[in-house]
Amino acid sequence: MGDAGYVQLLDLAAGAVLLTAVLTLWRPEPPAVNRFLVLQGIALGGLAAVRAGHEGSVALAGLAAGILVLRAGVLPYLVHRLPVRDARRQVGMPVTLLAAAALTLVAFAVSQPVIRSAPAPATGAVPAGVAVLLIGFLVLVSVRGATSQAVGFLLADNGITAVAVLTTTAVPLLAGLAVALDVLLAALAWMIITADTDPAELRELHD
Repeated sequence: MGDAGYVQLLDLAAGAVLLTAVLTLWRPEPPAVNRFLVLQGIALGGLAAVRAGHEGSVALAGLAAGILVLRAGVLPYLVHRLPVRDARRQVGMPVTLLAAAALTLVAFAVSQPVIRSAPAPATGAVPAGVAVLLIGFLVLVSVRGATSQAVGFLLADNGITAVAVLTTTAVPLLAGLAVALDVLLAALAWMIITADTDPAELRELHD
């Protein structure tokens, strides 16, 4: 794979990860959000697969397969199983989308030191991963409800994984981080499914 094609595929996959995050804000209905999460998981797996193909890394290829199974299959399925509740928005849709655009600009700004310190085709796509992480936090603070909270966590998790895939060369460490985050999210989703509890209500447990 030539360098030009490698950069284009990286940008395409990273752009798809970011676009699906924005779409979850635009279409917050559970069926649509679940489809976007599946597509985002595929794009994230594709991001790792592109690096694996360029570097000829079997370990990265295995990581890409694991990401596809977990992020495009298992975790979206658990989110789909969550009890459907009416999402309670703290702010309106136009303000939310403007906030997402502003956070994307912030992500590109704060990522510049990383890009300058380690200039490479992969690090050039880091801002997209940081933007997805910030959009995940935006979902967490702007929308209430079991499904919305789980989606926010999953978006943030996918953003962290995208940045790690693009920046790290320690594949075992990256795989361990990805699995740890997935186990945490799966446990949270399963707890909500079995308890039929809104995450906001869990705050009462410490009283």
